[in-house]
Amino acid sequence: MTGRNMALPKVSKWTLLIPLVLVLLIGLGWAVTQRGEEAGAERFDLPRIPWEGGPAYYAGHRAAAAAGWTDPGFFPIGVWFESVIDERDVRLDKEAGLNTYVELTGNSDAELIRKHGMHAITAKPLDGAGRETVGWLITDEPDMFAGPGDGVWSGKFPGEGKPCIPDKPPCGYTAMRTLKDKLPKNDGRFHYANFGKGVAMWETDEEARRFVNSYTDVMSTDIYWHTDANICDEAEHFLQLPPDRCRRAANYGRTVERGRRLDALDGRLQPVYAFVEVGWPGANGSRAITGEQIAGAVMNALIHEARGVVYFNHSFGGPCISQHVLREPCTKDVRAAVTELNRRITSLAPVLNTQSYAHTFEPRLDTMLKAHDGSFYVFATVGEEAGPGSYTLRLPPGLTSASGKAEVLFENRTVPLRGGAITDTFERLDSYHVYRITP
Repeated sequence: MTGRNMALPKVSKWTLLIPLVLVLLIGLGWAVTQRGEEAGAERFDLPRIPWEGGPAYYAGHRAAAAAGWTDPGFFPIGVWFESVIDERDVRLDKEAGLNTYVELTGNSDAELIRKHGMHAITAKPLDGAGRETVGWLITDEPDMFAGPGDGVWSGKFPGEGKPCIPDKPPCGYTAMRTLKDKLPKNDGRFHYANFGKGVAMWETDEEARRFVNSYTDVMSTDIYWHTDANICDEAEHFLQLPPDRCRRAANYGRTVERGRRLDALDGRLQPVYAFVEVGWPGANGSRAITGEQIAGAVMNALIHEARGVVYFNHSFGGPCISQHVLREPCTKDVRAAVTELNRRITSLAPVLNTQSYAHTFEPRLDTMLKAHDGSFYVFATVGEEAGPGSYTLRLPPGLTSASGKAEVLFENRTVPLRGGAITDTFERLDSYHVYRITP
């Protein structure tokens, strides 16, 4: 123990300055890195796409923040209404690249979910629920089963009897209020709801906006463009969408865009997730979705600024009826495609979790521009009125590559940059490319 009168070693003033200099250098390096990601885009004077803040949004919800949702390397990839009963369940889901359960059966094991570092959003607390539960599900498709109105809700859901008493006025807003009020309060968990065709197309903006803006912190809308037997007739009636433009990857992005537009009407933005089927959702006259169609749908939704992905994991028709499509041997091809897609999304999380820049590369394509870690990323898919073929993407003036090429991620190839543009082929309606350009 050092006594008060013990002589202290002589220390140079330069020695004392070293820690301060190191702190300054580290701080400067951090600032340079932060600004470096944006410096190139700033020189193009490009406007930004509105966003809710990405990972920083979850800092306002302490359960999600404590679970790591503020990490730029995390991107929510969820599965709808699964069950977690044993180790094999959660192992298969993690191997498929999933990280979040959006609703779970009541007999699911919260401790198993927690042990494996997975997350949950549930309609009520599971037995033993804890830090794995980051949010509460208010309900699913109230815009469809109860409709836009403040009528009396019976407490019943589809298949249980009449939801509204009397039938008119509709009671969807009442159902949302009632169900949200039953959830735990002020516990740091966000509130989530999934909507359907009501918000997407049946209802006016004024009716739909009340669902989107009044109750939730995170939302999604499910329209199964590739597999719903009735969707093309409904879309033609409500959206004036011609049948030949119905079953397209671009319409999953259109659905996200509709949610984002409604969400912006109150001036307070929230994350809007994509909702994509991975099986055969309908029992009558529907069809199964393919791995390529899933990838195209998800990527188009991400290009339209989806902040998470939820997979509808149930098949009610076809040769492989299951509520666990991504675990079944009979759907191994779909599982393989989704696993690879999730690997790509996870690797791109630090990029996806940055604010996009507005730029039209090619009007017939759906595109997105982001900057991260000194490189620029261009995401591109076929738009809702275009078809397969060769397209030329015009880059913002001044965006060049030191190599004269752009790397096409996940495809083991490059494309030349000529005249400030990229020319490439999109072979299918669900084709997509992600280009990395390093000045």
